[in-house]
Amino acid sequence: MDQILSKVWNQSFGVVGVSAHGHRSPLKRPFITAARRTDSVDYVVVDVAVETAGGIFRAQGSAAETVKVTGESAQTILREVNGPIRSELERFRGTLEEMYQLLERVAPNATSARAAVDVAVHSAVATAHGLPLGVLLSGYPPYSFPSGSLDGELTNDMTVSLDAPEIMAQRAAEAVRDGYSILKIKLGSDPEADRVRLQSVMDATPGVSLRLDANQGWTTEQAIRLINELADTELPIDLIEQPLAREDIAGMAKVTARSPIPIMADESLWSPVDADRIIEHSAATLLNIKLAKTGGLQPAIQIAHKAQEAGLSCMVGAMMEPRISIAAAAHLALGHPAVTMIDLDPPAWFANDVPRGGYTESEGKLRLNQGPGLALETLEPAEDPL
Repeated sequence: MDQILSKVWNQSFGVVGVSAHGHRSPLKRPFITAARRTDSVDYVVVDVAVETAGGIFRAQGSAAETVKVTGESAQTILREVNGPIRSELERFRGTLEEMYQLLERVAPNATSARAAVDVAVHSAVATAHGLPLGVLLSGYPPYSFPSGSLDGELTNDMTVSLDAPEIMAQRAAEAVRDGYSILKIKLGSDPEADRVRLQSVMDATPGVSLRLDANQGWTTEQAIRLINELADTELPIDLIEQPLAREDIAGMAKVTARSPIPIMADESLWSPVDADRIIEHSAATLLNIKLAKTGGLQPAIQIAHKAQEAGLSCMVGAMMEPRISIAAAAHLALGHPAVTMIDLDPPAWFANDVPRGGYTESEGKLRLNQGPGLALETLEPAEDPL
């Protein structure tokens, strides 16, 4: 298999079609963090066709509007993909690594748009060779890794978004009734109010594991005090995610050094260079990889490898993204040995969770569907687009 994957990665292919179309889905309930509130999601689906010696193969990627995070709206993603990316990529012939280098040149600041196209191309190439996307990724040179866990499963969490304590407690109880044993609790608007929210959730759901996400909402002093107070309560807290502002690496290092609970970097981590900085300064003990931030699968793999070499574990997470993006993230998560956790619950929030396929989830356990590429049905353009 290693020789086959090496051949695939070194084999040239051509891109013969690129297009993007917009979609919108309301959410079943508002998604609220310390930074924003989301009631519906506008997103873009990218169709790509590649030509290999075996013929023409098509696949899709997707990108959600995340203006507050990546600076990209659905409209800017559509313009980027249907404009400069299509213009350059439809003339492309080369390897997967060369394809990604082109994307970085053409769309250096459009990480979500780049990730959508990148996933579609990698999935199409995987389909051309009859490989699941995760198996293809395992051959990425020089970062090749065993992909034997693709037929395994990972335990997903369910996010409880920021709200009044009684509403958060209600949502947490609903998640536990749905079979989730891990809850990701959104905090960060006010440390004192966060204590009340957390206690309400624990009263409603004894026995669950907790992942706390401050979304950059605390100061260094607040984080150190609150985290140590939480540790004294002996609550089942697995991690604290991004307690400080993304650029405050020195502060993150102080918090990490004084925290008895693992600290995860999220907003501070966009690229392999960021991973190097976080590792060098011991600014986190866990890394959260999101394709919409890394801009593609290859830099995501590079981050996972850097973490593995440094003895850190990774989570693969997501924005409020549709099933196509989540399926791609799941292939990375289940395939790479450095990834021990996932936070891939967004499709459970979508009122219109399409297309079908890709993976199944039951009682919070996520498993990939069998088949080449992402094993997803094709999502056609919407009758009522953006």
